[in-house]
Amino acid sequence: MLPVRLSRRDAIWVQLGVFAILAAIAIAGVGSTPTPLARAATIALLLVFGVALTLSGNDGFRARTPAWTAHLFLIVETAATAGLMYLSDNWSLYTVLFFILSMQAALLFPPRLALAWIAGFVAISAIFGLVKWGWPGGLMTLPLYGGGYILLAVLAHAMASAETARRKSQELVEELQAAHEKMQEYAGRIEELAVVEERNRLAREMHDTLGHRLTVAAVQLEGAQRLIEADPGRAAQMVGTVREQVREALSELRQTVAALRAPLEADLSLPHALARLATHFEQATGITVHQVLPRAEELPDLPDTHRLAVYRAAQEALTNIQRHAEAGQVWLVLAGDGGAVTLLVSDDGKGISLSGDQAGFGLHGLRERAAQLGGEMHVEPRRGGGTQVSFRVPVES
Repeated sequence: MLPVRLSRRDAIWVQLGVFAILAAIAIAGVGSTPTPLARAATIALLLVFGVALTLSGNDGFRARTPAWTAHLFLIVETAATAGLMYLSDNWSLYTVLFFILSMQAALLFPPRLALAWIAGFVAISAIFGLVKWGWPGGLMTLPLYGGGYILLAVLAHAMASAETARRKSQELVEELQAAHEKMQEYAGRIEELAVVEERNRLAREMHDTLGHRLTVAAVQLEGAQRLIEADPGRAAQMVGTVREQVREALSELRQTVAALRAPLEADLSLPHALARLATHFEQATGITVHQVLPRAEELPDLPDTHRLAVYRAAQEALTNIQRHAEAGQVWLVLAGDGGAVTLLVSDDGKGISLSGDQAGFGLHGLRERAAQLGGEMHVEPRRGGGTQVSFRVPVES
């Protein structure tokens, strides 16, 4: 049926008004009926009309009746009204029932179908008018009853449409409120994830910067302590290296805490930054680093995130070599094409255990960095002994 409905309060008031009209019509109509038989028939038809009207909407005038039953009830009500008009000398009294049926048709059917029913009500009223008043007078009933029936139908439909719009607006408000609550919930989750991600990023930064510097410093101090009597000059040089590493660590710590920026200068290309890192590593550890680095213009344009990720990968790999590999030589290779940049860091040491959690936080952090950029990181044994770290990130053209 139509998606229009009266509110429960409006439906109750309409029902009360309709049954008040029926009561008034019954009192006036039964009293003016000439014979006892006609009065009994009038009472019976009024009861049929009232019962059909009540059942036709399941709840008064609320539009919830299936189509075929709605038509059936209107046929019964129309026939009862026509019978009442036929039995009474004051037949125009019962045309009021067609006003009620016009409202009901407007609530139960689409506008075109409701107009068809209203046309039938007008036709019945016109027929009785022609029989009663003849040709000229009967024609006068057409605009009178037709206009009245259509007016009541339009008012009823407008009232029900307004109620339907109000209901839809209320449903929309409830949906928006529910969506707003979900958005707030999602925003809270996103905020929590952002906090966790930022903590992980800071943990990686602290590990990659301070961890690297302090590891170098610790190794240098151990060497200086052993050489302080046998080779004071060498010990002093190592202490100087420690001092330089601590200064750089403090500088990186200030930058990380204050601005959360990388110690990789914005105006320094990645090959130059890696070359400087390898030189410092050689000076601090005595381990030879074989560098295979392209010129800056031979690499694709790298965003800062990619430059920092590759630099951190080299830093972490060198730190692990110094701490665990017991290596004498390191190979640092950087290569790039139009679609990706690859860093290879290998050593000739004793190798590294890769089982379970023994891969370490640093390697786990590198895997996270690579994954965030759509790349990959692998640690595998090097042919000829030692370990090789491969770090590859794609670069959009």
